[in-house]
Parts: sequence; structure tokens; C-alpha cells
Amino acid sequence: MSMAVQFDPDLMQRYDREGPRYTSYPTATQFHELNPSCYEAAAVTSRGAIEKSPLSLYVHIPFCHSPCFYCGCNKIVTRQVERSDPYIARLFTEISMRSAYFDRDREVEQLHLGGGTPTFLTPERLSALIDTLDRFFRLVDSESRDYSIEIDPRTVDASYIRTLAELGFNRISIGVQDFDADVQNAINRIQPIELVQRTLDSARANGFGSINFDLIYGLPLQTLTSFGATLDRVIEMRPDRLAVYGYAHMPQVFKAQRQLLPNELPNATTRLALLQLAVNKLTEAGYLYIGMDHFALPADSLAKARESGTLHRSFQGYTTHASRDLVSLGVSAIGQIGNLYIQNHKSLASYHEAIDRGVLPSYRGATMSADDTLRKDVIQQIMCHGTINIPATEQRFGIEFETYFHVESARLAALEADGLIERSDRTIDLTPRGRLLMRNVAMAFDAYSTAGAQKTPQSRVI
Repeated sequence: MSMAVQFDPDLMQRYDREGPRYTSYPTATQFHELNPSCYEAAAVTSRGAIEKSPLSLYVHIPFCHSPCFYCGCNKIVTRQVERSDPYIARLFTEISMRSAYFDRDREVEQLHLGGGTPTFLTPERLSALIDTLDRFFRLVDSESRDYSIEIDPRTVDASYIRTLAELGFNRISIGVQDFDADVQNAINRIQPIELVQRTLDSARANGFGSINFDLIYGLPLQTLTSFGATLDRVIEMRPDRLAVYGYAHMPQVFKAQRQLLPNELPNATTRLALLQLAVNKLTEAGYLYIGMDHFALPADSLAKARESGTLHRSFQGYTTHASRDLVSLGVSAIGQIGNLYIQNHKSLASYHEAIDRGVLPSYRGATMSADDTLRKDVIQQIMCHGTINIPATEQRFGIEFETYFHVESARLAALEADGLIERSDRTIDLTPRGRLLMRNVAMAFDAYSTAGAQKTPQSRVI
């Protein structure tokens, strides 16, 4: 359960490859076309339905005022806020349709609005959305709730932040990326430090208990000096959490990235040094490495969940809540109900057409097999806890671990020889140097990845 990390540049470079982020297993690259009718069966038979356990909701708002050239999200760029109205009207219809599958007694413990830019919506439109969610699902005001929203500081002021608090949000994530003016200009996202500081101050004044900053390393024109200055300013501002993502340059997939000049991107050596700089500065400043790209102060609920063993990973990233049925709403949104993963149409036209026909706008996904369920559990242990409890896994699934995973033994031996893991009869533990390469360790148990069955490009581990 140690949170210590050790940066080994040679090892990091050797293990740098494409791989899943394991917000699900099987991952979205394994999704295939499904009949939307399977949703009803999953909603009735899921463990959450039987136990009437709390729900998680995810709502996708795809609109942005301007394009950020690094972005790989599903988005629609427009400065006309009213263009969102036809979508929001259909989103309300989907909320009504989805709610029919879930018992009203199931409280919404977790709510997340992502995008795009959720704060593209005016306060009035956002209030109408929350009112609609509350009408068809059971929103709560308990202290244990986790209601979060992604913030573009260029789209909000103090009044907007106050409205968010009044609507029940208690956690926000602020898109920072980098404070350097040249980098901001290259990625088409210009936002002065003072603007971010005002947003942060407003959030704190309105009682937000956990504030996250998103940063990205590997952006055009980033240098160790410039990114170091950004990190220093961030540490001074002291957000509760940080997500430090590696920029994934895939212009063949994301058109906006074709605006970036390849010769301005940091090379592999510099990119690795940028990550090392972030790890060193943040840990020295008292932030704990949670896993993947995430850091948190010791008092933050994310760090406490990591320490207590209750950390979970889903399409919403790391979360403090145990596995919940995740109801996804909006274009491209992915949810999980029981053993079913299901995704909505990616195109706005297809999403609208399905809603107008009165059918769920879902079109693809995957139903987990017994093997998928076991491997997901093992991968979750790696990604969230940094250790695999062998006896507990054997008891949960009725297997003999070494026999079931005999094919994986050679891969584990190689990871052990390189110092990424330590093995005993009872546990497989990530070492401090292995914690930064947990995706590589998880891949050893990924039947799809090791079989070469990944169908689309993925982000690199570093």
C-alpha cells in the first residue's frame, strides 16, 4: 500500500509503449455493436439493482467556444450557446428514458459533468439540466456525495461558481494545462494565471471541498524551464488534486491536433524529463502519487481512499466510491450497468435520430465474461491499490491463482527481473519504480492486449 515512487529513466524509456488506461476492462477498443435492448436486462439483473445500491451518473456536454488543438474529446465548437438547445432537449428525453430502468430509491451518490465544456451552458441552462436530473433520479445533498464538474476558467466568473455550489456541486476540475504564454498560444488556449487564480479563489470561497487542476506534459514548445515554472505556480496555488496527463499526439484520429507543428513537440527524451520533473516537484511539495497521472494532498479524499483500500477506477477516472452502476447520458457517453458496458452514438446526428425515434441512443459495448470479470478485478487491484491479494482473489473467484494465470507467469517473471514487482505466495506488489509503470503491469493480465487484439491507436504509457 506504499505511495512511494522511484523514477528510473532508463526503465521508463524501455517500457514506453502504447497501452490502455484501464478505465474499463475490456477497454473501449473491444466494444462492438449491441442491441440497445440488452440495457433492460442488465439494469434488472445487476448487483446494484438487487441491492438497491447508490448510482453514479455521467452527463456529456460536447460544446466548446473554441478548439484546444491538443484535445481528443468528443466536441462541437461554436460560440452560439443556443446551438446547444436542441441537444439539451434530447438529453432531457434521454434522462427520462434511462430513469425508467432504475428504482427511484437508489440515490445518486456520484455525479460528473464532462465534455467538451460543461460550463459552455449558461447558468439557466445548467440549472434546468440539474432540475431534470433531480426529477427523474434521486439527487442528494449528503456530505458523502461526489458531484463534480469540469471547468474552463475562461467561461466562468464568481457568480457562476456560486451557482454551481447552489446546484449541489462540491468538487470541480479546472483545466489549466500550462501557464506558459508560448505554449498556450501554440495550443490555442490562452488563459492568464490571474484568471485561474480567481476561479480557484471563488471555488474555495463557495465551499468546494476538493479542487483539481489538469496539467499536460509533452505539449508544443514546452521546456523543462517553462514547465518547471508552471509547476512552481501550481504548487503555490495548492489545489487538492492534480491530474498530470501525457499529451497523446494522434492527428490521424483527432483533426484538431493537425494544427500542431510536429517539430515543436518535445522529443522522447525531453518528454520523459518533463514527467520526471513533475513527479519530483509534486512529491517534494507533499503531494502523494495516487496512480496513473493523479496526485493528491494527504488530507484529500482521494488520498484517503487510496490509503484505506477503497479507491476505485472507472470511466470517470479515479473515484472514492466503490463500484456503482454508472448511468451515462449524452452523445458518446459510456456507462456500465452490472456486467454490461454500453456507449451512446458518437455523432450528434445519430444521437438525435435515435432519441427522435424513441429508442435508447446506445449502439455498442461489451458484456463481460467470467474471465473478463476476474481479470478486471486483478487489474483494478493493480491500478488502485498497487498490490494483488492472491488469497482474497482465489476466494472471490474460486480459482487457484498460479494455475489460472500460468500463461502470465513468464510476463510476471520479466517484470520482477526488471524490479517493477515483488512476488510472494500471498501478494504481487508494485515496487516504487513499478508504480509509475502500473499500466505495463496491468497489461500482463490483459487477455486482449497480450493477444494483439487492440484495434485502434492508444496513448503511450509515458
